[in-house]
Amino acid sequence: MIQDTMTLLSLLGRIMRYFLLRPETLFLLCISLALWSYFFHTDEVKTIVKSSRDAVKMVKGKVAEMMQNERFGGLDILDAEFSKTWESKGSNVAVYSIQGRRDHMEDRFEVLTDVVNKSHPSIFGVFDGHGGEAAADFAKAHLPEALRQKLQAYERDKERDRDKERTEKERGGPSYASILEQQILNLDRDMLEKLSATYNEAGTTCLVALLSDKELIVSNVGDSRGVLCDKNGNAIPLSHDHKPYQLKERKRIKKAGGFISFNGSWRVQGILAMSRSLGDYPLKNLNVVVPDPDIMSFDLDKLQPEFMILASDGLWDTFSNEEAVRFIRDRLDEPHFGAKSIVLQSFYRGCPDNITVMVVKFKGRSTEK
Repeated sequence: MIQDTMTLLSLLGRIMRYFLLRPETLFLLCISLALWSYFFHTDEVKTIVKSSRDAVKMVKGKVAEMMQNERFGGLDILDAEFSKTWESKGSNVAVYSIQGRRDHMEDRFEVLTDVVNKSHPSIFGVFDGHGGEAAADFAKAHLPEALRQKLQAYERDKERDRDKERTEKERGGPSYASILEQQILNLDRDMLEKLSATYNEAGTTCLVALLSDKELIVSNVGDSRGVLCDKNGNAIPLSHDHKPYQLKERKRIKKAGGFISFNGSWRVQGILAMSRSLGDYPLKNLNVVVPDPDIMSFDLDKLQPEFMILASDGLWDTFSNEEAVRFIRDRLDEPHFGAKSIVLQSFYRGCPDNITVMVVKFKGRSTEK
């Protein structure tokens, strides 16, 4: 009896092993159960299947929408997700600025034009703060207005006494460039006094352009950057970044007793990724970071430019000078002269920084390509 029972159990075990537990048998069993559940009983299963279909349709719709916006890489969708945006639009200048992937917005910009007396230069500025917003706020609030007052006073003096103008030129007297340089150095001195009193270590770049009828003067401190498009579509640098790894800057820092080290990027004293700035009082006290601007002048009659771009370094992390000029040149007929498009494109390419772009079209200049 016991032997018969063992034989029966052995036979059942063989049947399970060789038939019921075979992979194809288990697969057919699962398919049968699923079909039975779907057709006979379970509204829950049907709901899950329907929800899955709806999800697939939704994804397909998003993909189609992005493909329709192919020119901007689907950026209209991303635009709605930005935490903060700032924009400005005038007859010949447009600015678009985003906080992007940063927790705080430290970029600032300013445009000052004299609509009453157009002989006074227009003032355009971009200030990219770091270590907080205080330095960029201070630069925006004080530098453009102080510049305007000094330039207007200079113009009044020229009108009042032409002989004095000739004497000043012979002596190497005041000029737009010298006024611009002095005001930037004055601003840094005032900023250091104010911020150090509260132990605020913030700093900022300073990119400022003065535009008159025949001349463009650009001053730069830090790594914000300007570039101009000439009559032939060539990219003309308006400034050069102040980076610690540059030979001139590296020698100056070493002579002052400082050092640079690499931590993702080259940094002064292992802290600051630029070698010149406004503010940054602890590094200024060591004399390893300086506020001295580089100033460049351009003859507009010679260049016959179409437009210029002034931007914080967020843009230049993802665009070269030449690529930015080509991008904007193809979009000058847009409402923001291409500024918004290039900011969104930079964000789409993965820029982790705040991004501010100012595009200035030159009036009366040819824009034919």
